[in-house]
Amino acid sequence: MILVNTDFITGKELETLGLVKGSTIQSRNIGRDITQGFKTLVGGELKAYTEMMNDARALATKRMVAQAEEMGADAIVNVRYASASVMSSAAEVMAYGTAVKFK
Repeated sequence: MILVNTDFITGKELETLGLVKGSTIQSRNIGRDITQGFKTLVGGELKAYTEMMNDARALATKRMVAQAEEMGADAIVNVRYASASVMSSAAEVMAYGTAVKFK
């Protein structure tokens, strides 16, 4: 499966199949949340949260690709990511794009 953030793939004529998306809501356990809270006092990267968001993006992407494969897509164009806080220490990550088939 080809994933691009452009609306074209060089050298390919595309047939639009439709919107595809994948999402997940992730949270950290209380122990990690407390240690990351202390980290905010001294500054620096919150590595546990960075890892959590990377994992969430990977899972959302996997779910988006699975939906595109069910539609018979060869690629997904205009891939975008969005995230939002849904509660304290929990975030939703959504991956979305347009499933296409090569002509």
